[in-house]
Amino acid sequence: MKVPHTDQPTEVRADVWLWAARFFKTRSLAKQAIGGGKIDVNGAGCKPATLLHAGDVLRIGRGEERLEVAVLSLSERRGPASVAQALYRESEASRLAREAQRVQRRLLGMQAPPQRPDKHARRELRRLKDGG
Repeated sequence: MKVPHTDQPTEVRADVWLWAARFFKTRSLAKQAIGGGKIDVNGAGCKPATLLHAGDVLRIGRGEERLEVAVLSLSERRGPASVAQALYRESEASRLAREAQRVQRRLLGMQAPPQRPDKHARRELRRLKDGG
């Protein structure tokens, strides 16, 4: 008996889904985030090969951002951003917390992370270190 082929998989690896949903630019970065403990599935840690199902809840940490999303559908392919956004729904509490954090950063006047010194700054640092 043949099983009909469906376009929607019933389960997908966590690293593949995070890449397909455009949370990370490459699957390798998604794998590193999972390995670093930045991703929780249903309140517990996970491994890159953890199988996700529709209805799972993920907590994702990306730099300063903390997101809590519910998996609505699964995909093994990375598509346009509009399609990727249909794969998940961010919780209202998560969205409000991110917005409050963004406003707080703006009020505190936090600037971009420090950049590498340019040519003139490197020369000045070298002059200070050498004592001359």
